[in-house]
Amino acid sequence: MNATEIVVALLVLVSGFLSMAAGIGIIRFPDVLTRLHAATKPQVLGLAAILLAIVLRVPTWGVLTTVVLIMTFQLLTQPMTAHMLGRSAYRTAHVRHDLLIEDALGHDIAEHAEDFTDATAELEDEGELATGEHAPSEAERPPRPE
Repeated sequence: MNATEIVVALLVLVSGFLSMAAGIGIIRFPDVLTRLHAATKPQVLGLAAILLAIVLRVPTWGVLTTVVLIMTFQLLTQPMTAHMLGRSAYRTAHVRHDLLIEDALGHDIAEHAEDFTDATAELEDEGELATGEHAPSEAERPPRPE
């Protein structure tokens, strides 16, 4: 066994460990936000480790460009997907607020909900809302943080 094969084997083990940690975190963590954290961070690092192992094992330009494309798309889509899922979970009250250290999103939502309500009321007063449109009722608005 030469040094490259040892490094490749270690990278495969690291990748497997990180992927296992992500799976355990998804099962064990208490709410959506912590599960998203467990699903994204170690999974991306595990993918990077296995892709590096592939490049070390088969060092060709074709493999390198494919690996760079895979990692680029993963780094572009994974954080954005987790962010949007987190916001959706927050707005549908699938988040444990007792676990949040700071609830910045709740403050932003409350601030903008008041602005939206004011703007909608002004449009209704001016008669600019089309027939059938209405201001969202309390039941239609996202829940406000406590």
